[in-house]
Amino acid sequence: MSEEIAIKVRGLTTAYGTHTVHEGLDLDVMKGEVLGVIGPSGTGKSVLLRAIVGLKPPETGTVEVFDQNVTDLSGDDLREVQNLWGIMFQDGALFSNLTVRENVMVPMREHTDLPEPLMKQLADQKLRMSGLDDSAGPKFPSDLSGGMRKRAALARALALDPPILFLDEPTAGLDPITAAGFDTLVRELQSALSLTVFLVTHDVDTLVATCDRIAVLGRKKVIAAGTIEELRRNDDPWIQDYFCGPRGRAAQAGES
Repeated sequence: MSEEIAIKVRGLTTAYGTHTVHEGLDLDVMKGEVLGVIGPSGTGKSVLLRAIVGLKPPETGTVEVFDQNVTDLSGDDLREVQNLWGIMFQDGALFSNLTVRENVMVPMREHTDLPEPLMKQLADQKLRMSGLDDSAGPKFPSDLSGGMRKRAALARALALDPPILFLDEPTAGLDPITAAGFDTLVRELQSALSLTVFLVTHDVDTLVATCDRIAVLGRKKVIAAGTIEELRRNDDPWIQDYFCGPRGRAAQAGES
């Protein structure tokens, strides 16, 4: 992890109608780190992700990605900067009428002029990087298990070799063994590709296995950020319950 800031959020306010989700939120994501984002239900973890990538325009505030202010971008300018990141949505969001290979090729079709044979080769390469063998490419998402669909969605997020990866609840709905395998894959890919990873999760096992730092959302802001050990010393009641309760202690005991 370097001292360079990959994502800088300042004074972010988001809202749906009269309901304010974030108000004056500040957050730094350092280049090359895996940052976990946690918080009680309703604190806007996924909304924050969507605001950063331009899917949820903020009411006020700015988002900079590698020193580019992306808050006010639209059209071709926004599409160009979107090449800096790949997104794996919570449910995978694969197109059911496309094969797995075709799903991975979607970002290539939208953002490049690569010839079809090369796109197919690159898609197969991304699938292998994500832990799927060549037999997965011609299948449809409905033919895959939940864990395999997650890996296919990860392959699509990596399709354009982005320096930043956004993961929204990547292990939700997976059994513990499959989830642990996915956590290991994320950490291996981050190291091999020097990725910056923004990871929304509720799973303390995932935090322990993958994250360098963790940001805690609450009261419409980031109420704390740091390593697990630093957060364990935080006296906020929710943070104490999360990291020092039975599940938090069990996750750390399993890692030691």
